[in-house]
Amino acid sequence: MLKIVIIVLVLLFTALQYHLWFGEGSWPRAQAVREKFELQMSENEKLQQSNATMEAEVLDLKTGLDAIEERARAELGLVRQGDVYFQIIQPDKPKATPELSQDQGEDIPSTPKNHGADPSD
Repeated sequence: MLKIVIIVLVLLFTALQYHLWFGEGSWPRAQAVREKFELQMSENEKLQQSNATMEAEVLDLKTGLDAIEERARAELGLVRQGDVYFQIIQPDKPKATPELSQDQGEDIPSTPKNHGADPSD
């Protein structure tokens, strides 16, 4: 009789261990869900910070004219009355000048010409 009780207890213990390690709510699955949860929480925190920044910007746009003026100046290039407008033009990079060909009216020698005595002398 004692052997039967021990066998039943061992089988019950094995069944419980199986569910703990391989079942639907197993330890490894719970750990994976916990990690996924922590990852989602950190992403949510970043998004909440972004939302708070956007909310502050929207509130500033609704109530203050400074933000509207700043955007108009930066994005549209608008100036206020009394401002002095300066436009800075960046110089272009120097371009290589192409050689003029003979059909364009200029003589470009392909070989150096000897402007003097004949070398055969």
